[in-house]
Amino acid sequence: MNYDTFVDQVALRARVPGDRAVELTRATLETLAERLTGGEVLDLAAQLPRPLQLVLRPSPDTEAADRFGAAEFVARVGQRAGLDERAAREAVRAVFTTLREAVTGGEFDDIVVQMPRDYRDMVEPALAPGAAVPRRP
Repeated sequence: MNYDTFVDQVALRARVPGDRAVELTRATLETLAERLTGGEVLDLAAQLPRPLQLVLRPSPDTEAADRFGAAEFVARVGQRAGLDERAAREAVRAVFTTLREAVTGGEFDDIVVQMPRDYRDMVEPALAPGAAVPRRP
């Protein structure tokens, strides 16, 4: 999936303009990079378009995953993107669903395995049948 398609899909799912979708994607991927091990961040980045790869660059101090739950994940995305909890949760779902389409099933599974059970309500919509590309009216 190319960058423009990724952003367009996040915009459709989150019901926001394209420039806002870029911000939501960046906030979610930056937070995801904190939550995953450095090696997994590199594996994920390798399957994404170049502008998204730059967001996912791990540093030596991010080799070990920062262990935090779903509520903290949503709070960090909300803080980065200036969103309340409900809007941040919807943004994360939109990005995860789009991410699921952009990478291989195995790679997405590798990401999900690193997350505790409390992430399910954000991740499961990405795994559900019918989570594919929404149609424009």
